[in-house]
Formats: sequence, C-alpha cells, structure tokens
Amino acid sequence: MVSTAKVRIKLPSGEEVYGEPGTRIIDNMPRRAGLVARVGGRLVDLTSTIREDWSLVEVLDFDSEEGRQTYWHTSSHILAQAVKRLFPHAKLGIGPPIENGFYYDFDLGGYAFTQEDLERIEEEMYKIIGEDLPIERLEVSREEAIKKFKEMGETYKVELLEEMSDEVVSLYKQGEFVDLCRGPHLPSTGYVRAIKITNVSSAYWRGDERNPAMQRIYGISFPAQEMLRKHLALLEEAKRRDHRVLGPKLDLFSIPSEVIGPGLVLWHPKGALARKIIEDFLREIHLRNGYQLVYTPHIAWGSLWETSGHLSYYRDMMYVFEKEGVQHVVKPMNCPFHILIYKSRSRSYRELPIRYFELGTVYRYERSGTLHGLLRVRGFTQDDAHIFCRRDQLEDEIVGVITLMEEILSAFGFEEYEVELSTWDPEHPEDYMGSPEVWEHAQNALAKALERKGYEYKVMPGEAAFYGPKIDVKLVDSLGRKWQCTTIQVDFNLPEKFDVTYVDRDGKEKRAVMVHRALLGSLERFFGILVEHYAGELPLWVAPVQVRVVPVSDKNLPYAKAVYEKLVSLGIRAELDDSPTTLSYKIRQSEVDRVPYIAVVGRKEEKTGTVSIRRRRKGDLGKMSVDEFAKMILEQSKMPI
Repeated sequence: MVSTAKVRIKLPSGEEVYGEPGTRIIDNMPRRAGLVARVGGRLVDLTSTIREDWSLVEVLDFDSEEGRQTYWHTSSHILAQAVKRLFPHAKLGIGPPIENGFYYDFDLGGYAFTQEDLERIEEEMYKIIGEDLPIERLEVSREEAIKKFKEMGETYKVELLEEMSDEVVSLYKQGEFVDLCRGPHLPSTGYVRAIKITNVSSAYWRGDERNPAMQRIYGISFPAQEMLRKHLALLEEAKRRDHRVLGPKLDLFSIPSEVIGPGLVLWHPKGALARKIIEDFLREIHLRNGYQLVYTPHIAWGSLWETSGHLSYYRDMMYVFEKEGVQHVVKPMNCPFHILIYKSRSRSYRELPIRYFELGTVYRYERSGTLHGLLRVRGFTQDDAHIFCRRDQLEDEIVGVITLMEEILSAFGFEEYEVELSTWDPEHPEDYMGSPEVWEHAQNALAKALERKGYEYKVMPGEAAFYGPKIDVKLVDSLGRKWQCTTIQVDFNLPEKFDVTYVDRDGKEKRAVMVHRALLGSLERFFGILVEHYAGELPLWVAPVQVRVVPVSDKNLPYAKAVYEKLVSLGIRAELDDSPTTLSYKIRQSEVDRVPYIAVVGRKEEKTGTVSIRRRRKGDLGKMSVDEFAKMILEQSKMPI
C-alpha cells in the first residue's frame, strides 16, 4: 500500500509513480521520461524538490506545448553559451522560445555573424550537448544579481534587473554559463539531441530602433535527428511559398520601403483585383448575416481618442499631428466611430442586436524590427465589426460570429483551427474593468458559445485585456503552421467611456454589451497567409487571372483575340498572350504565373470553333467549345456564398 505521505507523479505515458517529499522529481521517475513538470498549474524543473503540500506532479514531454517550449528555451541557452565561448566580448540580450524554435539576441559591437561563424557556433552547441552539463536553478537577491551581471559586463541583463520589482530573482547555470531567467529548463544540456541554426538577422534591443542593433540567431531543436530533418524540409517548402517573394514575382503587390516608408503596401492591378473580389465576398456575406455596412473617416480630432482612452494607452503606436492648433489622429482602430453611429439616436431593446461592419483602413506605428511583409504592416484594412446587444443576447451573438467565421474561412479552404479563451485573473480584480459578476457572465457566454459549436479550447488565465475576455482563433495552413486571424473581444471599457446604452422594456436605460470582432484579422495579413497556403496558386474564384488564351502562332491571333473577348464579355477574368515567343515558352510562363487555365488555339481549334484546355498541375484536358469552356469556368468560380 502506498504511503499517504508520498506525492503522486503522473508520467506522459499515463503511468503513475510516487515520490517522497524532500526528494527531486527526476529521482522518482524513469530516466528521460519527461522534460518538465506542472504542479498546480505552474511549470517547474524536473530537478525541483517535491514539497509536502503538492498533491499531483504532471510530467510533460515533447508532445506537449509546455514540453516543447522548455526544450527550446534550454536550446536558446545552449546557443548563448556557444556564442560566449567563441565570442567572449558578446553581450547577451534575451533568448526566448518561440512558436517554432528559439532565438537569442547578441550585441557584438557592430560585428555581423558570417556563415563560417554560424557553422562554428553550431559545432560548439553540439559540444555543449555532448558535455551533458547539469542545469541548476539559483535564486538570489536582485541586488546580488545586478552586482554579478555588472561584473560580467552584461549591461542588458543589468537593465532588465533594474526594472524588476522582485526582491528575489532566478538565474540558471550550466557549466561556466549563467543567465538571468525565470525558467523552467531541462535537467541537463544532454537532453537536447538534434539542433540547428536556421537564420540570423538584425534586431533592435527591445524592438526599438532608437536602441542598439543586435544580431538575432534563430534555431530549432528536436529529440531526434529525423524530426529535425522533416522540419528543415518544411522550412524549405515554406521558403518556396514566401509571400514576400511570390507577391512581387506574381505582380500582386510591392512594399518599396526605401521610397514610401516601411510597412506600407502598394497593391498592383492583379493583387488589387484579387483583393476586390475578397472584399466583395466579405460585404455580401455580412449583409446576408444581418450586418449593416458603415464607412468612417481616416482621421479625427485627438479629443475622440482621449475619450476612448487610446491616446493614454497607445499613443506610441498612433500617428498624431496638429492642424490649426487642433490635435488630430490618423485612426488606429474603427471602434469609436462605430460607437458614435450607434449613439446618433436613442436605441430601444427591440432594435438589438445591432451589427456594424466596415472594411476599415487603419494605421499603427509598428516598430521597424517587427515589420514582416504583409503579415505585419503599418497601414492595413480590417474586416472589422462591432456588435451592440443585450446581456441575454451575448451567447447567441458569439455563436453567430463563430458560425460566420467558419463559413468565411472554409470558403478560402481553411477547415482546421486552434482556439484560445483569454480570461481574467480573479486574484487581481483591481487590474480589470467591470465587476466579477459581469466578467463571469461574459466569460461563460464565450465558453458556452464555443461548446455549442463543438470546439475544444485552451483557457488562458490572466491573458484577457483589462476591458474584457476574448476568443482567439488560429487557422492551420497547408504546411501545418498556425496563424492568428479571428479575434472576438467583449469590451466593458468603451461602453462606459462613451455611455453606450439602450432603453429597456421597463423604460430605463441599460448599458449595452459591445463585442469587437475581426474574422480575417486584416486583409493584408490574410492575403499573405492565403498566398503561402496555396503557394501563389489562388482558388479559381479569387484568382485575378482565371484563363490565359495562348495562340499557337501569329496566324491564330485573330481567333485567339475573339476567344479572349468572348470570355471577358461573360465575366471571366482572362488574358491574351500575344507575345512573339514560342508556344512551349508561353505555356511554361503561364505555369510559372500560376494561371489556373490555359486555352490554346491553333488552326484546328479555329476550324472547329474550339479551344484546347490545359489545367495547371493536371495538364491537357482536351478540346471544348468556347461556350462549354466558359460555362465550366463560370460554374467552378462561383463566389462561395
């Protein structure tokens, strides 16, 4: 019979063992059976000492998100240790785990790592792994840590420490290497089996271009070489699909930062046409789902943003200017305008819910170091909507938003999602607006809506904004990558600041519930994701060019032109290739340009009034009459509403 004094330890396999208080977790389990442990919702090192007040220790492996993050966090320390061995003068920045791997920032006084340097660093990392250095957690006073890192010349660590309020901080030590870190970490460096440097770039300290530029090394690691090999193959495929390469190559868009400034997009005719098709689809589907279209200005007086609170909280990311002695702001979001439309007259409970939808272009000063193609820009258009409803309507409205999200994302070929529910921290109600009762009602409405739709979701305690809980949805693309797109946010703040009310059935004014929601997120970001998801080969209904008409020779050009004009007259997005090149070159170029259909016309086709059809990736589909071909294209390219 197991002693009641022992603490239950649940292994990743499901097997359970028991450990005596005062012993280490790792000493009570099979060797390398896990990477990190969770106790009462908190992650701890496997080398932690078991306490009497613990009831359950959950051991996690690489199959868990927490296990992977711990694995990659330790890998970042291995990287930093290797760099310090080879470049002792390097100053350490930060080195967190990220969604797929890790990075570490280094200040080398203006020196940039070469490819030869990276190869040496990687070789040194494997040496550190081979040394199987025990990783030890040290808890010291903040003053002692500041003194230690000053002696080490680690000015960035000192800066971080001086901003902390904790009296006691944690350091992690492996061999000669010591780093400021909250942890947790693996038991030893030998737990990492396969590691690879994947990239190096420049990054400003803390993402601020006013700070020193640092060298950021990215890496990835796995428990097996085969896992690393598969991941590297995935990275190569992702590089082939990179929207920053495909966008200009396919003449969809460009971002001439050196001319117009960073983070601003020029949409070329083909990209603009694809965007228009997406916008038309969004407007139509929202109208069919009870939304009302609105348009709002791009600038407003600063006083509006003072009322909303944005100037107080987000001024650094807003474009503020003065005209005729009056402060103006280029809008960073659309919500205050939608509120003013709602408040333009008194509202009755019978009118609710009211749903306003706008493809609203906003501008935010994202730091230069964070900008990334279409995925992170300074000027972007949101598929933005705000719902004003009664408390008893909230759950049904959230269900409606999720259903609409599914319909929209599935139209673009996305069917797999990961969902998170960000909630408040009830231990610190002073950090949030609204009463506990209001928070519980809103959180329950979001949770019940997700459950009604059959979604599994991850609760993120303490991750809610101060003004309300939210649902975040990540879509999964063709390479298995996760992209944050949909956000559904309940807001207690703005209805208070703008006094957003309705007259209830008892004749009294009640506070309206407000929901912010964007389903694609922004058109720019979503378009970048879409390009990468399809490797530039957009769905037929979105493709800016659906058919390219290709004459075999100049003799067939008049017939080719007639076919082209017929297709265009029927609403098909067609091009005519009348270039003086060979047929094989024209077909090859159409494939490179990701044109879905090629209509080849020569002497035989002209005689029979047909076209020879080639489908990208599928090859020759045979001959069809022009009418049959047009009918097929129109059928296949219907807007999915």
